[in-house]
Amino acid sequence: MTDDEKHLVQRLALWGIPLSIGVMALKLLAWWVTGSVALLSDGLESSVNVTAAVVAYVVIRYAQRPADHDHQFGHHKAEYLSAVLEGVLIVIAALLIVKEAWGGLMEPRLPEAPVLGLAINALAGVINAVWASVLMRIGTSHRSPALKADGQHVMSDVVTSAGVLVGLVLAIVTGYAILDPVLAIIVGINILFQGYKVISHSLGALMDKAVEPEEEEAIREAIRANSAGVLGVHDLRTRRAGAAAFIDFHLVVPADMAVGKAHEICDRLEDAIKTAIPGASLAIHVEPEGERAHGLKVKVEGQ
Repeated sequence: MTDDEKHLVQRLALWGIPLSIGVMALKLLAWWVTGSVALLSDGLESSVNVTAAVVAYVVIRYAQRPADHDHQFGHHKAEYLSAVLEGVLIVIAALLIVKEAWGGLMEPRLPEAPVLGLAINALAGVINAVWASVLMRIGTSHRSPALKADGQHVMSDVVTSAGVLVGLVLAIVTGYAILDPVLAIIVGINILFQGYKVISHSLGALMDKAVEPEEEEAIREAIRANSAGVLGVHDLRTRRAGAAAFIDFHLVVPADMAVGKAHEICDRLEDAIKTAIPGASLAIHVEPEGERAHGLKVKVEGQ
């Protein structure tokens, strides 16, 4: 990730704090004018968004710190910790929604000033939808797990708002006040599932998950196209840590090849792979022919 890209990710994370506070204020205002339990549940989820935005900003700044003596491979994985926390906060928000909705289920009542409340909540939902799209797009393209998780969290808020609006409209049109808390419970269950997905994905990355299949194929193609003079490549291993990808493999060369020539081949392969996988860090183990191949093998030129 370039310095410009790092600054962009940091700015987006920072702007998420005042924006999440503003959206929370709008939703709580909508609840205040209507008394709707569904709108209160929506506002409670947005209060969790504020905490998540602060955590995302702090962790992203930490994760972008350069490698040091104690963290020689960088601080990239800190973003996954933030993403896990985002998932936990999403689950907490879902449980709060179900709790509030359950109380409304016992004593259902139609909201007051529904048109004004729905308009305010709809405005908050539109703001969140645009912001979530930006966060997920930049988080994906710049490989920022924390930013992407924050976007997914905000998008779950959008789903909540949409469900709440539909439920309130139905409750008002039909006169069935119980639809208000019922919709809130359904939305809460959906958000619970979204939180589970965020947590499971982030935990997988913390466990040194390999790069995506299309990235591995790009690595293999870079090796195939730049392997002149190589007898074989095996034990290919990869792992992804935020914006960084770590790749290592064994390179088999003729036993009588000069060290300088083997080094040239390694440089050529490293340049090609880094072009295919920006942010990659490579470790290539050169060994003479005759060694027993193991691990994942890669086809080379002439095979």
